[in-house]
Amino acid sequence: MELEALPIDGQELVALVEDVMSALEKYSARPRTPGGAGWLHVQHVPARRFVSQVLRKLLALSAWGPFAAAPGPVDVAPYEGHVGIRSSSSREYRAYTVTWSGIAYLLGAAAPHNPSRTVQLRTLPPADVATTEPSLFPPELPQSGVVALSWSSRHAATLLPVLTELAREGYTSVLVDLATDSEQRCPPDRNERIRLCPAPAGLLHLSGTADELQLPDDGHVVEIGEHTVRLARLVRLLSVLLETSVGCTQPSWRSVVRTEAWLDGVLATVRPHTVLVSNDTSPLGALAVHAAERHGMNTVHVQHGAWTEESASWPALHSRDLVVMGERDVPLARAWARHPKAEVHVLGQPRFDTLGSLDHEVQRRYLEKLLAPGTRHGPARIAVWACQPFRPDRLHKQVGLLLDGLRMAGGNWGLVIAPHPAQSDGLFAPLLQGAGSLPVAVADPRVGARGCLAGADAVVSVYSTCGIEAALLGVPVLEIGSPGERTLDLAGHGLAQRCSSAHEVATVLATLHDRPRPRPPVQAADAVCRWRGDSAARVARLISHRAENHDVPFDHNHRDARSTDSVPTQGEGVPTR
Repeated sequence: MELEALPIDGQELVALVEDVMSALEKYSARPRTPGGAGWLHVQHVPARRFVSQVLRKLLALSAWGPFAAAPGPVDVAPYEGHVGIRSSSSREYRAYTVTWSGIAYLLGAAAPHNPSRTVQLRTLPPADVATTEPSLFPPELPQSGVVALSWSSRHAATLLPVLTELAREGYTSVLVDLATDSEQRCPPDRNERIRLCPAPAGLLHLSGTADELQLPDDGHVVEIGEHTVRLARLVRLLSVLLETSVGCTQPSWRSVVRTEAWLDGVLATVRPHTVLVSNDTSPLGALAVHAAERHGMNTVHVQHGAWTEESASWPALHSRDLVVMGERDVPLARAWARHPKAEVHVLGQPRFDTLGSLDHEVQRRYLEKLLAPGTRHGPARIAVWACQPFRPDRLHKQVGLLLDGLRMAGGNWGLVIAPHPAQSDGLFAPLLQGAGSLPVAVADPRVGARGCLAGADAVVSVYSTCGIEAALLGVPVLEIGSPGERTLDLAGHGLAQRCSSAHEVATVLATLHDRPRPRPPVQAADAVCRWRGDSAARVARLISHRAENHDVPFDHNHRDARSTDSVPTQGEGVPTR
């Protein structure tokens, strides 16, 4: 549609999202969980993403010539639903959006024959879970010093090294696994001091109405340029998300309430001094930190992915202790911190501790077998693309730029695509249709980029932390994307080459020659990630220090922390977890 393609001002969009979310917070404080967590606090991220979709369309409407020349009311299309979903490459995440009839409804149009949901949303298959109510009684758990929460393989890989280091020091912990995708669950751990506690089946797949969000029309509005948005109607559309969303990234409101009760049982049984998370911004993290604060427990957040100013769906961190990867993350952590006693600690990334043990030769053989099965002769050079769960149309643009650059580079290049753990398996066949004779293969999702980047001649990234891992190992990194597209800006620290065109990709690849891989300068690397092999030990020491000296500042320069080998070495066919 012509309107959908109109460019908008990204900075204006960010400012307007803040204005609308602030108006919503002042307007609608209910419902709350029994523990007192407001719906918009817990569900802020999915609500914010939906509001962003609304504002994108309003800005596009304002920029559309016919409307700009003669602004006026917008009509609904009879019987069209107001809230739908758009395409996404993620395995679980539902990308909700508003229809143009929904926009007209928000602006005041009568819509007596328009349902709240589109046909596509109404006909989604039900979640494949048990039909019985999940038990609210947590299993028998030992009293432990730490409860950690994970619902992503990246969380597990970040937190398990810390728990293993605590176990070495004699501390016990409970790792709560809230993942609803089997590929994202925590791996079994044989350490008797780490108790794995999976959430009850069906806990995060509950549906049901959110009656308190069915507000009547009133005079409360928010002005968006020449548009007047009715807040009661916006809340009604947001209720669709809270009623139909499922899974750990977007739990429904009913799931949130039940999860809070279950977590309260876990915390009351285990009685930890610390709740440890890798995400305290999305619904489950915000809920867990809120519960921990009510129980009087300290909260520690370990950054699991890279940040930029534009990267946060909601620029808010709720934990007391904030562990960040590098020096460049400190200003962002301080700006986003919401806890009145928040402290920021630059301790690196626990899952990077064993990067130095990755086997180049074994991983190289894995890449060669992917690109030259059997007796075929493979390419002389191999690039690994650390893929991200972007929209399919954005991925098509990225792969087109990359494939064209590889062809232009010469030197007999091949490409291995390393899927993101959250990406759908059916995504890649359409992406590879334009490969032609260029050798291209997709790595096993269980191996991922971590399982093959050490064997690559170059690693390609847009916004993957695997780009950081490659740079720390001295593997050449290309940050691709159209001009102005957000990247991790490793290039700005001298750790990557920025490529906005196929010609630039080809130029960088053509300059790569067989040579020893130099490690980046310590100062440049520390800005992005402090890497000494002892991050897990340092985070563990922070946790034990805080348990014993709650209000005494933590000494970052303490030299007793040592490296850990808690993360398994990655090699040929070795899962990233």
